[in-house]
Amino acid sequence: MSEQTFVVNGERVTVDVSGDVRVLWVLRDLLGVTGPKYGCGINVCKACTSHINGKAFNPCAVPVGELSADDEVTTIEGLPAQAAEESRGQHGLHPMQEAWLERDVVQCGYCQPGQIMAAVALVRKVRDEGRTVTEADLDGIRNICRCGTYTRIREAIRDGETRM
Repeated sequence: MSEQTFVVNGERVTVDVSGDVRVLWVLRDLLGVTGPKYGCGINVCKACTSHINGKAFNPCAVPVGELSADDEVTTIEGLPAQAAEESRGQHGLHPMQEAWLERDVVQCGYCQPGQIMAAVALVRKVRDEGRTVTEADLDGIRNICRCGTYTRIREAIRDGETRM
């Protein structure tokens, strides 16, 4: 075992764990951060989608030893803190989370943290490129929803984009 240090939701953490342990297990089992869900463990379902340095990543596929002390991991729990105070909705959530509530996206809810994190990363990416989200961009999101709420997910992403 060795010490692994990185930032989670704005807080620097150090854990004593082998470098080959996946970030998902460090988050969930050692740090108690349970927003990222375990779905497949092989980077297919995307239920664990979180952000690393502002970009979507799947912690089930990344060994913690690949993170540097300066890497910033953001999970659904840390997302509201990234929204400016004035852009948070009535529930104090990130604008994309508010859009999810307004559009009544959730059924079972298992995939929703990963879906929201993927949506936020997508909106940020296309904004950095100087454009808005297209149908092709939405088609490119690979997060699986077992309940099949894809139409409402797409509507919420469009709504969240305007709120961000």
